[in-house]
Amino acid sequence: MYETRELKALRNKNHYTIYDMANMLNISSSHYSLLENKKRNLSYEMAIKIANIFNTNPDEIFLKKKTF
Repeated sequence: MYETRELKALRNKNHYTIYDMANMLNISSSHYSLLENKKRNLSYEMAIKIANIFNTNPDEIFLKKKTF
């Protein structure tokens, strides 16, 4: 399962609402909300689109970082 903590932090840091993200991704706000709350599966293509909005790669946003 993917992690969304970083996604929410990036969205807030950039002052984007759920509606802003949905518009940039050309999806409904409810669809985006479900993705961000892990109620809907995130496709690799969507992960790339989201990462591009923040000028980063999907791993930086969605990969759960392990601490040892």
